[in-house]
Amino acid sequence: MSSTALPPSSMDTTSAAAPQELGPTRTPAFEQRLAKRYRDERNFRLIGMSAVIFSVAVLVFLLGNMLINGIAGFQRAEVDVTIDFPASGVTGDATSLTAPTAMQTLEMQGLPDVVIFFAEEQLGKDAAAQIAGDAWRDVAAALADDPTLVTRSQTFSLPATSALAAGLQGEGAPEMQALAKRLSDDGKLARNWDWGFLSRSDATTPQTVGIWGALKGSMLTMLVTLVLAFPIGVLSALYLEEYAPKNRWTDIIEVSISNLAAVPSIIFGLLGLAVFLALFPGLRSAPLIGGMTLALMTMPVIVISGRNAIKAVPPSIRDGALAIGASPVQVVFHHVLPLALPGMLTGTIIGMARALGETAPLLLIGMRIFVATPPEGFASPATVLPMQIFLWSDEIDRGFVERTSAAIIVLLAFLLTMNGLAIYLRNKFEKRW
Repeated sequence: MSSTALPPSSMDTTSAAAPQELGPTRTPAFEQRLAKRYRDERNFRLIGMSAVIFSVAVLVFLLGNMLINGIAGFQRAEVDVTIDFPASGVTGDATSLTAPTAMQTLEMQGLPDVVIFFAEEQLGKDAAAQIAGDAWRDVAAALADDPTLVTRSQTFSLPATSALAAGLQGEGAPEMQALAKRLSDDGKLARNWDWGFLSRSDATTPQTVGIWGALKGSMLTMLVTLVLAFPIGVLSALYLEEYAPKNRWTDIIEVSISNLAAVPSIIFGLLGLAVFLALFPGLRSAPLIGGMTLALMTMPVIVISGRNAIKAVPPSIRDGALAIGASPVQVVFHHVLPLALPGMLTGTIIGMARALGETAPLLLIGMRIFVATPPEGFASPATVLPMQIFLWSDEIDRGFVERTSAAIIVLLAFLLTMNGLAIYLRNKFEKRW
């Protein structure tokens, strides 16, 4: 069988076509687009860096302003008075001077008059009249700390009145400024660091006020809030994410929780007034009621952050735990919850920080009160730091302005301490996979 040879022309048409010459890939238009992209990236980085620098500058300005104004709030004008106890007629031993009734005993012995007598003798009547009316209580407290003082003379730095304190700063009436200058030149009047500001409670004059009562009230209120809001919020998040059936009712619950997180805080105050005070009318202004009210406000934030943290746990963790024989409950509490706990703590930090600075809900449940003694427990009348700052800022006396700034510093320190502890716990429980 013979084969037919193809003509040369047919062989030429079946040969591979010659490759076409490719043009340059980096055209001028491409170079312009690339340069524009790099330029946009640089501009975006500069804008981001400028935003960070601006935020830090505003924060530094705010904290610096608070510190400058607040440092003066930790000081007070004090007048030095020397008291000769053997010549004063004040007597007592270690047992009587340290007894709970020691203050009343010393008042009956005439300690207030003794203080005024020695002040008039050393400073004159005009200067003695500018010593705070409760200054004798500082002397009584010193006697309680060291009963041996009744056997010798002792110099005390007693708080001055607001008028004399203003005169020392070059304010107020001219005669008060002249008196303050005379006492200052004699070394009898000076602004000293007032450690008692951290241990006293509220008072009617800025020279004798303290922050401990409000600080203790905030601690008790935040403790009640945390004890109620955190476990209930975490368990609610676990149930909704791991156990609750997906139906119309759970959808309604989820939408309600999201809406509650955005409800104005005063609404929760109305709820606390209508529910908690109706159930416990004798606990008005108590940290227990305040903590329960703030727990209602904090709980939705913890639930939402907790659900997001649970969703972030990879499904492989659940599958692996089930594969090695863990029960569904063990999967949730031994594997999912420990991995989601850092995210839950982040939501708790946000919610507690918001609760610490709230005043509107606490106004409605009666925590806007004058508390001269620190609360003894969760059921005692109390106020909180934001409320104390609000009350002092409304005072006419110029001295309360400095005390308000000092109270703000205490509030910021408390907030940083609380958040720092929460961040430490979050990092401690954080696990990587």
